[in-house]
Amino acid sequence: MAAISTLDELFVQELRDMYDAEKQLVKALPKMAKAAEHDELVNAIQEHLEQTKGHVERLEQVFSQLDTKPRGKHCAGMAGIIEEGGEVMNDAESPVLDAALVSAAQRVEHYEISAYGTLIAYARQLGHDDAAELLEETLNEEKEADRKLTELAEGTLNRYGQQAEGEEADEEEEEAPKPARRVMAAGAGGSGSSSNKRRH
Repeated sequence: MAAISTLDELFVQELRDMYDAEKQLVKALPKMAKAAEHDELVNAIQEHLEQTKGHVERLEQVFSQLDTKPRGKHCAGMAGIIEEGGEVMNDAESPVLDAALVSAAQRVEHYEISAYGTLIAYARQLGHDDAAELLEETLNEEKEADRKLTELAEGTLNRYGQQAEGEEADEEEEEAPKPARRVMAAGAGGSGSSSNKRRH
């Protein structure tokens, strides 16, 4: 592949990277929604899936404005984040599974927020104002999705995981065998300590 030597080329390269990233998410988000336990999280992921499909279409519009064929370039960064999310789904279980899924989803959002912010800066520098406006629409949706995930985690899911953990600890304590009470043998004087009393 030829070296990138202009900002125009870098802009197109980063667009292709993000185009691939969004397409990877379209495939990954349904798996996350299926793994989630709380309806609020399922709905949030499904809502963002529909938004992500719209992000793909917006990128295609940007490519069209640049007279460039929509084509993805493998996004290793997003692939790694998705792989890590898959590990979370395998390793975590109820009651902390949903909190872990939010953590994985927010890694995705933060990656995208950073990437779209850079693309907007490139577009404005190059005079592609229409492209910048389309990309900014997507950036705002990514920020809103991240905000909703934070509210969901702090308002419900993190507390649920902690409370459930406390309930499990209480159950274990109740089930633990209680130590046998030591019974001291009574002495000749009727109490265990009477034999040690000094006689006068």
